[in-house]
Amino acid sequence: MSSPGSPQARSERRAPRVPAGPAPNVPPVSSRHQPRFRSAERKEALAAAFQDQGEDYDRLRPGYPGAVVDAILTHLPDTDDDGSAAGADGGARAVDLGAGTGKLAWALAERGLDVTAVDTSAAMLEAARRRGSSAPSLTTHLAPAESTGLPAGMAHLVTAAQAWHWFDAPAATIEVTRLLAPGGVLALVWNTLDVAIPWVHRLSRIMHAGDVQREDFEPAVGPELALIERRVHRWEDPMPSHDVIDLARTRSYVITAAAERRNRVLANLDWYLHEHLGHARGSTIGVPYRTDLFLYRAAVP
Repeated sequence: MSSPGSPQARSERRAPRVPAGPAPNVPPVSSRHQPRFRSAERKEALAAAFQDQGEDYDRLRPGYPGAVVDAILTHLPDTDDDGSAAGADGGARAVDLGAGTGKLAWALAERGLDVTAVDTSAAMLEAARRRGSSAPSLTTHLAPAESTGLPAGMAHLVTAAQAWHWFDAPAATIEVTRLLAPGGVLALVWNTLDVAIPWVHRLSRIMHAGDVQREDFEPAVGPELALIERRVHRWEDPMPSHDVIDLARTRSYVITAAAERRNRVLANLDWYLHEHLGHARGSTIGVPYRTDLFLYRAAVP
């Protein structure tokens, strides 16, 4: 059971949903399978925007629901290389690609896995190391997901949370299959605002959230991997209204925007939450999320 103040507990607490209310001028929910980037250079610039965002990202972005972590662990291979159990209590090894501040990496380490958190941002990995010291089986490694330099076959589990769409999918797929031990699993995870709810859809548009995707979106992976399961888990993250506004500061569009445009986005969010939706300043808002989980194993030749 998670402690009351832990990221997992915060993810699992629920608050009453805000009435949807009218939401004029909101375009249809996106038909995209992943965020759209104007060019490879623009994608690289947006990805680089997160390099120094460790503290805000860790404070404002939610963790991953326990039910999702449970679903991942049920697919771990039954035995380790020496025949011992490789479940959560048996020394399973995980590599978390694009680990950021370690929200998923720590959740896995707290379940008993030996986790290597991989990222290209030293600031993000430093924030991950500061998250806690109760699980000594978490280490960090500065490297790109497409070429980690880690030993082949070392991982029963490879994960990427909020990150796969930033990678070169064909190259990352090949690296994942190199890292996985026989029977190992890749878990791709996304927390996204639940834009099926009209007021949240409009919130996401004002915030310029790039994670507005079609209901049945599928990540791009190489032919070396085969999908074995997909799950969708809906839940809420209770946040003070000012933190909902600040959540926009963790979005790549807002991070890279000129100061005038950034201030306009934040002012529009302030109007939307406090005037249009009528929340008192500082009141708690249950922000609806959906967590999409995709599980893969190496494809049979």
